[in-house]
Amino acid sequence: MTRVLIVGAGPAGIRCAQTLVEAGLHPIVVDEGQRAGGQIYRRPPEGFSRTAAQLYGSEAAKASALHGLFDQMVAQGQVSYLPGRSVVALGPGVAHVLGDAQEEVPFDRLVLATGATDRLAPVPGWQAGGVYSLGGAQIALKAQGVALGQRIVLAGSGPLLTLLGVQLRKAGADVAAVLDTASLGMQARGAAGMTLARPLVMARGLMMRGRLGRVFHAGARLDRIESGPNGAEALQWTNAGGKARRIACDTVVLGWHLLADTTLAELAGAQLGWNAVFHQWLPQADELGRAGEALYLAGDGMRILGADAADLSGRAAGIACLQDLGLAHPDPKPILRKSRRMTRFANAMARSFPWPAEAVRRLPDDAVLCRCEGIKAGELRANLPLSGPEANRAKSLSRVGMGRCQGRYCQLAGAEVIAAASGRAVDQVGRLRAQPPVRPVPIGRWIKEAPKAD
Repeated sequence: MTRVLIVGAGPAGIRCAQTLVEAGLHPIVVDEGQRAGGQIYRRPPEGFSRTAAQLYGSEAAKASALHGLFDQMVAQGQVSYLPGRSVVALGPGVAHVLGDAQEEVPFDRLVLATGATDRLAPVPGWQAGGVYSLGGAQIALKAQGVALGQRIVLAGSGPLLTLLGVQLRKAGADVAAVLDTASLGMQARGAAGMTLARPLVMARGLMMRGRLGRVFHAGARLDRIESGPNGAEALQWTNAGGKARRIACDTVVLGWHLLADTTLAELAGAQLGWNAVFHQWLPQADELGRAGEALYLAGDGMRILGADAADLSGRAAGIACLQDLGLAHPDPKPILRKSRRMTRFANAMARSFPWPAEAVRRLPDDAVLCRCEGIKAGELRANLPLSGPEANRAKSLSRVGMGRCQGRYCQLAGAEVIAAASGRAVDQVGRLRAQPPVRPVPIGRWIKEAPKAD
């Protein structure tokens, strides 16, 4: 039987597995989580007391149905499930998987449903303790029922900013402010497109915004995070009217929507291209997710379209795989029609909540750009006469992007700084090349003993 490996057990990975199972295949699913669901439908440990309604709100029914579907496929032996494992490298027809030990999982066809990570923009002082990403704060709330801090400021842009603010307040946390760097004018630009594409989603978003009330501020400029011996102490910011403000807090949570996790896709041979709407490098694939020979992409690792679109793209990738194998498959046309509507919504949303390119380009020299390595913006600028305006050469001399995150959090900001200093567009600077292992690997789990000589 054809061996199909699916990487990721969020909505995209689960729906792809379902499509393949219904056609009589037995896929292997590798996931970093201990329980399937992905980030959006992340499940807490067994015995956790909070209900699905408390964890997922209006998405509770979808989350529970998806969890139940996957658990049933595993229980019935229709799927081989490898939880708590990371694919850290890819070779021809084999995935190098790290869990408690290093494993090699062979495959004939590969589906990558790797999701996305937080897209972060540096703010002076963001290296202090008590500064987290939106995704990290949401994981703590969903998986452990913990609000990270006593008095919290959320800052950045995009729907997740509003959603997490509502979730934290509902959980009883003290959210001092929600600061969106997109002005109301910017947000209005895409409102019509979002409403036409997905009116119910737009209505829910406006209702959540209303629940934040005067805590929410649009058009904020983030000036500096103050810190002391115990971490963050306050956030200095400027409001839309140009007035300097200061909010005392012990926690700052940052995020500017999401960044597609394309590392494995690049290692698998997918071509990446600059997407000006989403302001990031994205894999090139057809509408069903084909990105190369026996390679399929699904979910936010291909396009940042959200959970409902990830569900559809998982089905589409499964259909593409079945088509290429010459097996019976569902008609993809209804899925593609819905996916195009999701794409229109996401494009409008990306225009409404843009990445703060100009603010990043104007970072002061003393601002830390790369948190992993502690490299400041001025240090990167000082290296440019030697490295030139190319991301990988600049990385080799400045170490921006060489830390634990391998550039996931700093490479886009670094490219903006390089572009501004050299008078180029950010896409002309290029991207940091993917390289294995894609996650830090304990060397003891990677080294195998040589066979003993006779």
